[in-house]
Amino acid sequence: MGLFKKKKSEQTHQDSKEQQQEDPMAKMEPSIRPGGVFMVQLLMKDKCETPSAERMAEVLSRHIGKVEAAEPSGQVAEAMTDIAVFAAMEHLGSFSGGQKLPVQVSVMPCEQFYPEKIDEMKRSQMWDCLQDRDRILTECRYCVFANDILCGALDPLERADFDMDYLEALLELYPTCEAVYSLNSGKLILADTIRGRAAEGLDRFVRYIVNARFFNISGTNDHVVDTLGLSLLYVEDLQYHFHGMDPNWVVGHAYNVASYILANRRPIKDGDTIDGVVDGRLDQSLQWRCRFEDAMIGPARSVLDIYMNEYAAGDRQGR
Repeated sequence: MGLFKKKKSEQTHQDSKEQQQEDPMAKMEPSIRPGGVFMVQLLMKDKCETPSAERMAEVLSRHIGKVEAAEPSGQVAEAMTDIAVFAAMEHLGSFSGGQKLPVQVSVMPCEQFYPEKIDEMKRSQMWDCLQDRDRILTECRYCVFANDILCGALDPLERADFDMDYLEALLELYPTCEAVYSLNSGKLILADTIRGRAAEGLDRFVRYIVNARFFNISGTNDHVVDTLGLSLLYVEDLQYHFHGMDPNWVVGHAYNVASYILANRRPIKDGDTIDGVVDGRLDQSLQWRCRFEDAMIGPARSVLDIYMNEYAAGDRQGR
């Protein structure tokens, strides 16, 4: 199925001098910065000990290839003690001057978890764990923070697989983990969903990290569905502003499009069209146009806005 079609005529857009000079990265939240740090918290009811360095190396090597213990540096070394850092010797990032160096992963000691720091907006978007959300955020009083280091220098597809292999290794190392909270997307997912291999390959990143959010627009019958999480892989998140369609169909479309865009290395260009939804299924006979725009709902970022024809909401005629 050809999920999208090229536009028939190319349109050029001239940016103003001010727009060209402005650096949007300076205003962007670190958690969604393109190619930024992958960050998760493993949530658990009881405090646990950090596995031995030998145990961690053994498990990590089975999941992400050969590893070597490394020393934390800079501010990280000053701020944290007992942090475990490993270099992934089989995954080399490309840096300036053609230099290639192994990327790293780090795991911090188990510490107290503060669910009250998760605001109501983020709590309301934990759709993948909605029935268990309150229980998890009440019962899980401890967490292990883990992240990757320098992985923005990896090929995006390699990174998607690498981070998910790393996540699976973490859940083997911490069998009492109840749920995983992504600080990049606000997604909360049961650890057993990941342990049960609910997804395979690149789809793991979309299933476990990318968060499709849903909002009602106050005072209207309009809705917005958007995503968070794709920016780690240098891919714009998606946005739909619509009315009159089952939001679950739109969420399903968002996850399908996210998987397609990732697997095909960001193939959609400004003005291309993509298969729409009829009765909850992708249908090539219905084409929705795509444009890169600023996100309607924070955090501030560029998104791929999908115009849903007769279902489109807002003053958006003539697109």
